[in-house]
Amino acid sequence: MRKAFTKRIKITKTGKMLYRQAGQNHFNAKESKKAQKRKKAFSSFSAGVERKMRVYQNS
Repeated sequence: MRKAFTKRIKITKTGKMLYRQAGQNHFNAKESKKAQKRKKAFSSFSAGVERKMRVYQNS
């Protein structure tokens, strides 16, 4: 498994792949609290993308 890939995803106990939203490093003061919270939360991949990620992960 590639190191850069594993640093950017989280695999849950049930096997789902989660990722963080981009754009969270700086310039967040102008954004609403709702947008900031949404970026900090983990998001799940769509079914098709997750399938491609699993193939990539195992290569």
